[in-house]
Amino acid sequence: MEVGDLVLCTVDRIVGTVVFVKIHGQKQETEGSIVFSEVAPGRIRNIRDYIVPKKKIVCKILRISNNNIDLSLRRVTQKERKEVLEEESLEKSYISILKSVLKEKAEETIKKINEEENLTNFLEESKTNSLKLGKIVGKENSEKIIEILNSQKKKISRIKKEIHLTTTKPNGITLIKKILSIFKEIEVKYLGAGKYSIESESEDMKSADKKIREKIEEAEKESKKLGVEFSLK
Repeated sequence: MEVGDLVLCTVDRIVGTVVFVKIHGQKQETEGSIVFSEVAPGRIRNIRDYIVPKKKIVCKILRISNNNIDLSLRRVTQKERKEVLEEESLEKSYISILKSVLKEKAEETIKKINEEENLTNFLEESKTNSLKLGKIVGKENSEKIIEILNSQKKKISRIKKEIHLTTTKPNGITLIKKILSIFKEIEVKYLGAGKYSIESESEDMKSADKKIREKIEEAEKESKKLGVEFSLK
């Protein structure tokens, strides 16, 4: 886990003005906390309007220090929340497929895969290279699982950001074109007044997000080097 990551949590308890949650998707049970000011903007009259024990919520990691993980609920957009919940739904679908093929051996297999890596990522990779899956479940079961996986329609995830590039230098257009050339294989649209939208798409939301983040960081460094003002919306 890293600062800025989105995590799916289950509300555990409320103590004073702090909400404690259990973070999903970790090899061992991990606890996080949300102070009331990070639950929702403004004054909270009744915390249960936003937080209910046992309810699943999507949070953003603010800080990681020692054994404390500080989270925010209010900084998660509706789009981000939807994407995380869709990913959880996909994982449930994959678990269901494993159970239908492996029967009583499914739980043991799922545990074994999760000890090494994320279940969803593992099965996504298995679509094009089923060698590791075959070693775990056998060739016949592996072929059955891959056949079911490939028959499913996968939703394409799109990540969209907006950047601003401005400069007063006489060769400003050339400099900005150089910066925008960094976004190869990513759709770039001119919005006007130095504003540009950049979009990346992938079958895996995390891959799309990672790809666009890396390019933004590269563009920001290049802008600083060329003396062009860069900002991200």
